[in-house]
Amino acid sequence: MSFITDKDLEFMQMALEKARLAPALGEVPIAAVIVMDDRLLSHVHNFREIWQDPTAHAEVVAIREAASRLGTWRLTGTTLYVTVEPCSMCIGAIIQARITRLVFGARDPKAGACGSVFNIPSERRLNHRVQVVGGVLEQESQELMQSFFRRLRQDVGERGAKGPLMVNR
Repeated sequence: MSFITDKDLEFMQMALEKARLAPALGEVPIAAVIVMDDRLLSHVHNFREIWQDPTAHAEVVAIREAASRLGTWRLTGTTLYVTVEPCSMCIGAIIQARITRLVFGARDPKAGACGSVFNIPSERRLNHRVQVVGGVLEQESQELMQSFFRRLRQDVGERGAKGPLMVNR
């Protein structure tokens, strides 16, 4: 059985703070934090638009940074906090990195791969098990996403079809 700790709330709040910075840079407000023994290894938001890289989701960028800091791709003993339920690419990277625990905020009914659309962590044929805790500060995470896309739709409406629609998780 999974439970939420005070540290979970603290690190998820840190992820939300980072996610709030992303829209000013043209990014969807999703952020990830990786910790080991309460030590911060990475603290990032999405970089898909900035880098024009379809793999630059917050989870993948955070995994790369944490692996670099630890000097190993095996992130056993770490917890990854992310503001939105990971997609199939990201949960695949989480499993491949051997992350021990995943804590996420808002569910993603369109692309979530930890119970919403798919439930990849529960696949018994995989070689690594990730403990998943969902819905931590869910309302805050969900409101951040909803307000971002509400503003984006409003901006597109005001601009008309003149400019590109910038983001899509």
